Amino acid sequence: MPARSVVSGGVPSSDVRYSRLASDEDGYIDLQFKKSPPKVPYKAIAHAAVLFVIGSLLIIIGALLLAGYFGVTHSDRTVPVLIIGILVFLPGIYHLRIAYYASKGYRGYSYDDIPDFDD
Repeated sequence: MPARSVVSGGVPSSDVRYSRLASDEDGYIDLQFKKSPPKVPYKAIAHAAVLFVIGSLLIIIGALLLAGYFGVTHSDRTVPVLIIGILVFLPGIYHLRIAYYASKGYRGYSYDDIPDFDD
């Protein structure tokens, strides 16, 4: 004798009443297409701000060293400070720009473009 399948709630499947969907509905509801509010990656934006500040300081110090504003005994060490400052500055300003445009709602910019460190 075949066993009866039981639907959740303890009701046998033979006693469940089904109804057809209306023919004009396609089975979708508007709620599933509603966009959820964006999750702001505060930690990543804070990291970008730190990179921006450190890079800016290194660029300023490197430019002052290169211009001879400070008494430098080894002038070959001024260019690496400037290069490191540029390399640190660029990702910081890039991600801060994306965060700013996403916060203002510009088309084509979203917080999803900023890497999230909450893994």
